[in-house]
Amino acid sequence: MGSEEETKKKNEVFDAEAASLFVKELRGTFASGKTKSYGWRVSQLKSLMKMLNEREPDIVDALRQDLDKPELESSIYEVALLKTSIKSALKELKHWMTPEKAKTSITTFPSSAEIVPEPFGVVLIISPWNYPFLLSLDPVVGAIAAGNALVLKPSEVAPASSSLLAKLVGEYMDLSSIRVVEGAVAETSALLDQKWDKICYTGNSRVARIVMAAAAKHLTPVLLELGGKSPVVFDSGINLKVACRRMIMGKWGCNNGQACISPDHIITTKDFAPKLLESLKNELENFYGKNPLESKDLSRIVNSNHFARLSKLLDDDKVSGKIVHGGERDKNKLRIAPTLLLDVPRDSLIMSEEIFGPLLPILTVGTKRIVL
Repeated sequence: MGSEEETKKKNEVFDAEAASLFVKELRGTFASGKTKSYGWRVSQLKSLMKMLNEREPDIVDALRQDLDKPELESSIYEVALLKTSIKSALKELKHWMTPEKAKTSITTFPSSAEIVPEPFGVVLIISPWNYPFLLSLDPVVGAIAAGNALVLKPSEVAPASSSLLAKLVGEYMDLSSIRVVEGAVAETSALLDQKWDKICYTGNSRVARIVMAAAAKHLTPVLLELGGKSPVVFDSGINLKVACRRMIMGKWGCNNGQACISPDHIITTKDFAPKLLESLKNELENFYGKNPLESKDLSRIVNSNHFARLSKLLDDDKVSGKIVHGGERDKNKLRIAPTLLLDVPRDSLIMSEEIFGPLLPILTVGTKRIVL
């Protein structure tokens, strides 16, 4: 019976009409005042915490299927950070909900005034594939704490995580106020056709423009968390070993570079570059061994499309001769080793877009010491 219901659910079409019905139902719940109460907010946050405590092994397994994420990395960066967020919300919730007294003008004497925190209403959250639990549920924590009803649209690029999210929300959360919609472009488009009170999107700038255009039709406020090219500056007056270890953890220890705040490239002086390179090579071997493609401590590339995109960056004629460490690839297993590139041209492909992977260009400048 269960499998028949699952098959029926998969065959159901989620179009603009279905999305409109979703929003209508959630607006009804919000209008009833249910989500505004302190009791509801606390109960849902505690249910979310219970879900994380009871189903962490399932979450770790889904992340292993989607990204081959190491268990420790999943537990720390996906589960533990969410628990911290929930604990913080529970601790601060009464304070956040308390009206704040405001000064009044002499022209309104003897009136008094206060600023009353109010939820937006019905919120749409569109989350990415690289941290499919943390970046899906962290904004859910905020939306619940603020007293909103919401729809979560997880990324189809991480299918095991998306499916588990839908299942767990159905088991642990209040479905009259919190829903999950799975799917790809068609489902996301159907959702964006609706009027929302706020939209939260995490992902790339191309889709962000689509989200903003859809929101603009209804003057809906948006919260966008996008990527960029984040440089790391290495000066000579540092503890090199410690700095390199931290660099490795921030770059490859966080989803193998598939993170929006991952170090994108290094800037250092020409004089210091040889010492930096040598230290990075030694520490990379200490972290991931002589054959990092076989390391259990590195996530894989999420899918063949992203593997091909990263391979294109490496195979660029301006870059292919600049590889000074790594560069090994396994197309069948979707694995790329941590790769260092020295003095890549500024007009190369790898420097024209966010890398979002295990490739790390090192750019050198001529000054003897970097002054910030």
